[in-house]
Amino acid sequence: MATAAEQWVLVEMVQALYEAPAYHLILEGILILWIIRLLFSKTYKLQERSDLTIKEKEELIEEWQPEPLVPPVSKDHPALNYNIVSGPPSHNIVVNGKECINFSSFNFLGLLDNPRVKAAALASLRKYGVGTCGPRGFYGTFDVHLDLEERLAKFMKTEEAIIYSYGFSTIASAIPAYSKRGDIIFADKASCFAIQKGLQASRSDIKFFKHNDVADLERLLKEQEIEDQKNPRKARVTRRFIVVEGLYMNTGTICPLPELVKLKYKYKARIFVEESLSFGVLGEHGRGVTEHYGINMEDIDLISANMENALASIGGFCCGRTFVIDHQRLSGQGYCFSASLPPLLAAAAIEALNIMEENPDIFAVLKKKCQQIHKALQGISGLKVVGESLSPAFHLQLEESTGSREKDMHLLQEIIDQCMSRRIALTQARYLEKEEKCLPPPRGRTGESSIHHQGSGPGRPAIGCLPWLLPQHTQNSETSCCPGCGLKRAWTSVRIASKLGGCGPNVWPEG
Repeated sequence: MATAAEQWVLVEMVQALYEAPAYHLILEGILILWIIRLLFSKTYKLQERSDLTIKEKEELIEEWQPEPLVPPVSKDHPALNYNIVSGPPSHNIVVNGKECINFSSFNFLGLLDNPRVKAAALASLRKYGVGTCGPRGFYGTFDVHLDLEERLAKFMKTEEAIIYSYGFSTIASAIPAYSKRGDIIFADKASCFAIQKGLQASRSDIKFFKHNDVADLERLLKEQEIEDQKNPRKARVTRRFIVVEGLYMNTGTICPLPELVKLKYKYKARIFVEESLSFGVLGEHGRGVTEHYGINMEDIDLISANMENALASIGGFCCGRTFVIDHQRLSGQGYCFSASLPPLLAAAAIEALNIMEENPDIFAVLKKKCQQIHKALQGISGLKVVGESLSPAFHLQLEESTGSREKDMHLLQEIIDQCMSRRIALTQARYLEKEEKCLPPPRGRTGESSIHHQGSGPGRPAIGCLPWLLPQHTQNSETSCCPGCGLKRAWTSVRIASKLGGCGPNVWPEG
């Protein structure tokens, strides 16, 4: 019986072999030959060995040079040659032992050296100590943290707020907490580096639109809408985000928020606004770009900002609806894995909020001074002011590039050094050139503060140095020397120093 069954199977196999297509037989034959070759071939080839003497081995070891861990960096690199500040960077700042008028830091409201803020921080230091030594979820939540979150939510008129211990990590953690692989983010090309790192960490599909170009953003949204119609099943689970800055760090311009909100509802996207520069600056009460435009807070899905500018503290915060903020307590990497904000800095931020609420006039004073200094710096030969007049952080850029980024940076640094010699402290914007998505041109960066005041400060008589600095034949003409030469750089620096010497009445008494 078994023999008959085996014969029947053999007959069936032969019959199937005859009925199979020719290409099928050829393919099976090739596969059988390949398997046979793999079975009988050697898994590796024996390499010929040559025994080296001890002397030859030592010579080879001495000749071997390891690959460098990082590319070589010149000792003249700005990151290795920084200015040293001693004392608080308020109206005046001591840089490398020289007292200057401070236009280099972002102490917008002058609260860094405020006696009330320092007293609140000192009282907290005595009560809680220096740090927390633990993240928020592991005995790092202090009552002062909860108080600060409640105050920030109340100030911004939102349901809830969450604080981070580092400003940069705030938006860099918030974006990947919501947007994941497969989601789509529409971001402005001029976005700051913190946003870029958040976009990178999200692993989402990133689509950049031209800076503050609402038409270009709508073009991208329309294209995505057409793609969604082709695959509606995928579109239903794909989330779309619009990420912008209220006041852009790299350009000093304000985002067109009303138009962005319209696009949000038209194309069913969520909108995140990063307000590190606009918080405490724009709006009647300093609530930022939303108050500046009169936008309802419920129209914005998430607002983030750092506390390192207007509040003169450290860290950052996000605010919005309760269910949105609570998600960050579980998914915000900077919140979950970093030690919480030192209580003394939280207490300082609370006191800074108290001062902002008690003195709403400081925002009008800051606005007026920003407009004054923006107007004063117009018309300087060889330089142009980049940024809006409402921005306390704006840039000085060369009108005409030399054609080399390195030369442009060197030229700007010479101008800044000349201003420093006239006791005006400016700084040059620095970027990670190989990692920036859209690298801005070289620029000098200036920060305006409400505590800058007019008087006989060290920067005021800088224009009096002109006869000493320039030869007689150049005193009557700004352009009498060749573009980019040393005399023109010196003339430009004197113009800047003389115009930055006074900026209106003082708000806070010194000392």
